[in-house]
Amino acid sequence: MGKKIQILVLLWALCGVVMTAWGAEKGYVKVPEGRLYYEISGEGTPLIFVHGHSLDRRMWREQVAFFEKHYRVIVYDARGYGKSSKQREDLLFTHCDDLVALMDALRIEKAHFVGLSMGGFIAGDLLAMHPERMLSCTLAEGHIRSTPSINEPMTAEERAAKQASIDAVKAKGMRTYKKEWFGNLMKGGSRAERMRKPLWQQIRKWDGWQATHHEVHCYYAREAMEVLKERKPDVPTLFLSGRRPTGKLRTDPSMMKYLKNSRHEYIDDSGHMCNMEQPEEFNEKVYRFLRENR
Repeated sequence: MGKKIQILVLLWALCGVVMTAWGAEKGYVKVPEGRLYYEISGEGTPLIFVHGHSLDRRMWREQVAFFEKHYRVIVYDARGYGKSSKQREDLLFTHCDDLVALMDALRIEKAHFVGLSMGGFIAGDLLAMHPERMLSCTLAEGHIRSTPSINEPMTAEERAAKQASIDAVKAKGMRTYKKEWFGNLMKGGSRAERMRKPLWQQIRKWDGWQATHHEVHCYYAREAMEVLKERKPDVPTLFLSGRRPTGKLRTDPSMMKYLKNSRHEYIDDSGHMCNMEQPEEFNEKVYRFLRENR
């Protein structure tokens, strides 16, 4: 019996999947010219979290601990981040299509989605382009971008502006650039200090590729917005925004007018990284929303 178990474990590992001692699944799935790293825990209806720029799946640590008691929770590293494949200047792709490929590989037909910042850009694209794959969508501090889509070639002006930005980053050095970026993300409310260590751990490990290369248009962006306007999907959608003690109140996202079932709520005493700064309130609001849309 022992030898049979060893063979099964070996075969499982060869497939790129590892089962931890407590039953959580870790592994890789193939995407065009690359692979995505993922982790799954819990049982039930699938719930996929999509991380922000310069970060990785670990930003959702406190959400995983809460939601894995109620859902089958999937976190993953987007292409160019964490343990997933690196980006290339000559490779056309979208994070949205990668996410669909991840779902297909894991045999997930539909799921709830929660995305923050860049994760909101990705989930926003999915909401427009593939609403049939969504049970619900939570967009925190990010939604459909107003930038050119993957189907729009990069202009000479755009390339020149990006090159100037690249030169500026290289002149100051990557560590200084990361420190400045980190400082901006730390601008929050009274509990911002609680996320200092885990936030910096992720940014420090990030290789900064997107800041020093000509990144392709990897979102559907304004093309997605045009599709959304036409389709007006009925996917239940929750917009979440951090609300600092002092600061301008963020208005309702313009895309709400094209969504039949959406609302906008605020996380008080919080900045951009509201899931890490105020995890209890963030989890409570998302959980209530998911329970309403089972």
